[in-house]
Amino acid sequence: MKKLSLLLSFLLLVLSGYAQQAKYVFYFIGDGMGVNQVQGTELYRGELEGKIGITPIWFTQFPYATTATTFSATNGVTDSAAAGTALATGNKTQNGTIGMKQDLQTEVSSVAVWAKNKGCRVGVTTSVSVDHATPAAFYAHDPSRGSYYKIGTDLYKAGFDFYAGSDFIDPNNKDNKDGNSENLYTMAEKNGYTIARGYKDYLKKCKKADKMILFQSEKASEKDRTAIPYAIDRTKDDLTLADITRSAINFLSKDLSKGFFLMVEGGKIDWACHSNDAATAFHEVADMDEAVKVAYEFYSQHPDETLIVVTADHETGGFVLGTGAYKLNLQVLKNQKVSESGFTRILNELRKKYNNNVSWEKVQQALKENFGFWDKVKLNEKQEERLLAKYNNTFKGKEAKLEKSEYAQDEPLAAEAKRIIDEIALVGWTSGGHSAGYVPVFAIGAGADLFQGRIDNTEIPIKIAKAAGYTAE
Repeated sequence: MKKLSLLLSFLLLVLSGYAQQAKYVFYFIGDGMGVNQVQGTELYRGELEGKIGITPIWFTQFPYATTATTFSATNGVTDSAAAGTALATGNKTQNGTIGMKQDLQTEVSSVAVWAKNKGCRVGVTTSVSVDHATPAAFYAHDPSRGSYYKIGTDLYKAGFDFYAGSDFIDPNNKDNKDGNSENLYTMAEKNGYTIARGYKDYLKKCKKADKMILFQSEKASEKDRTAIPYAIDRTKDDLTLADITRSAINFLSKDLSKGFFLMVEGGKIDWACHSNDAATAFHEVADMDEAVKVAYEFYSQHPDETLIVVTADHETGGFVLGTGAYKLNLQVLKNQKVSESGFTRILNELRKKYNNNVSWEKVQQALKENFGFWDKVKLNEKQEERLLAKYNNTFKGKEAKLEKSEYAQDEPLAAEAKRIIDEIALVGWTSGGHSAGYVPVFAIGAGADLFQGRIDNTEIPIKIAKAAGYTAE
């Protein structure tokens, strides 16, 4: 009787462990998304509802939440390449390095590869270029994150089922002066990939495709191949991160018996924070949350076999909620209708329309329409003087010296308008770079209980592997 009881206990333990194994894994990475980027988004939503407090976004309501450290092997403050490698492979490395150890010689495989080796279908997706640092860390190996063409060739070598992003950065290998490098687009067909341009094109091609790469439309890439548009600047024809996530799930679900692993990066949270653009950053966090909701729809249909993990590679900007007044005024940010870069485009259009002879009245009207200044947002005398000074210095016969951030070069007047509305919102930034702040980790589903207590970023892929039964190689 005692032996039978022990046997039954053992069988229950085995069955329990089996039932909890994650057959379908979603791994969301909000690039640059520190704790304050997340909480700021929720506080902003709360203020829009007329209250002091948070209105939660979807993924912050997951039952398991913790924080992770992000330092790299060589720097207290990581970059996206080293952080991406840590999140993908469980290995610390030098800043700037993709999928290799600190010695810059030893290649390391990612959790996506571990999933593929188990027989799962695999997808790697992002809102920026598919060869950017974070997605690249899941399939490529290079001492330099800037080796975009080489990283693109590694994409085919990895051979995952689905990739998505804005485009390739360097499809023709511009550094090869001979011009005899094979185009990355032509390599797609040779390696069994179908390229779709936009969500509608995906729907047309997906059924017949064995493997797939989803990019934005060629028209969109002509404007900017480095990323899909910010959520705050989006038009109805633009590809979205939710579209990408929905497409990936659809494609990877062609054979659900295999299970799948899907990484989704909200890459432009980081870009907005490099530009110190609070309103745009909040929109990007909320936009990634929309993509998480798409994954949650799948989870709700397969709750016992699905794991969703949401985290970040690092914090960007040293973002501060409160600048000394013991209050916030985040709701004012609803009056910002475009990103800093979006307003730069508006000013450029005015320059073209009026042959670079744009009156202050025209600029004022643009500021009113896109930031609410002098209308819904009251300015003090000094703030008005700052805007007028930028106008006089850049629109009165002088060549504008663009203000540079990590991923943008913007009109000084656009940058000043953004700084002023952030001031009025009572938020601040300590730099245009990364910080060593904690990043949040949220989890739900099979194996989510592994994500408790403070952890390091290198532990996250190992915990995912444990939850899913992958062999970490």
